[in-house]
Amino acid sequence: MSANLFSLEGQVALVTGANTGLGQGIAVGLAEAGADIVAVGRSAPSETAQLVAKAGRRLHAVSADLSSLEPIGRVVDEALAAAGRIDILVNNAGIIRRNDSLDFTEEDWDAVMDTNLKTTFFLCQAVAKRWVEAGRGGKIINIVSMLSFQGGIRVPSYTASKSGLAGLTKLLCNEWAGKGINVNAIAPGYFATNNTEALRNDEGRSKEILGRIPAGRWGDPKDLAGAAVFLASRASDYMNGAIVPVDGGWLAR
Repeated sequence: MSANLFSLEGQVALVTGANTGLGQGIAVGLAEAGADIVAVGRSAPSETAQLVAKAGRRLHAVSADLSSLEPIGRVVDEALAAAGRIDILVNNAGIIRRNDSLDFTEEDWDAVMDTNLKTTFFLCQAVAKRWVEAGRGGKIINIVSMLSFQGGIRVPSYTASKSGLAGLTKLLCNEWAGKGINVNAIAPGYFATNNTEALRNDEGRSKEILGRIPAGRWGDPKDLAGAAVFLASRASDYMNGAIVPVDGGWLAR
């Protein structure tokens, strides 16, 4: 099989939440495969920019708070103005709020659903409209979760949003696959990121989680790079509506 199937040379990937964690691991992996990066988020992706430059690619930063729909049109316009094109969209930005379901607030519900699900859908829509208008396809990769398959505890809005995003991935596949737009998702397992800091600091919970992961360790954001490159490249042209777990075997246990 030709290695060119996995090459992203000449392409541009718009990655939300690329400043740290999973988004950074994905953005750097795509850059190492040849893509320039448009990094969208609230804070400057300084470290990610250095790593992308080290891979020999360019990073364009677009500042935006994705907790509302307000910046969506501007994000797409700025990305196209800076990079000239968008070939790949990675919806990684997300937040989590923890509390017992008996005490969970409407504010924490709405904040998570707005960022993780509502904004993601309308960013998919905005980018896909450009592709359809141009008569071309593209690749969309949504970052879902183990809680797209399982219930979890104390994160009702996160579970609802990530379950919804898994369903949305399939719906968009049904509508857009015939237009040359591949919509797939990656479901990360338990990774060492800001989102899991509370779990990793809880000795009992951390031990419980590690005891169920056949690989015996928390994931490193770099572990997502291969799956992201595959779903962004020509190698996955006949993959539509798939949810690919990258979880160290968590779901198999």
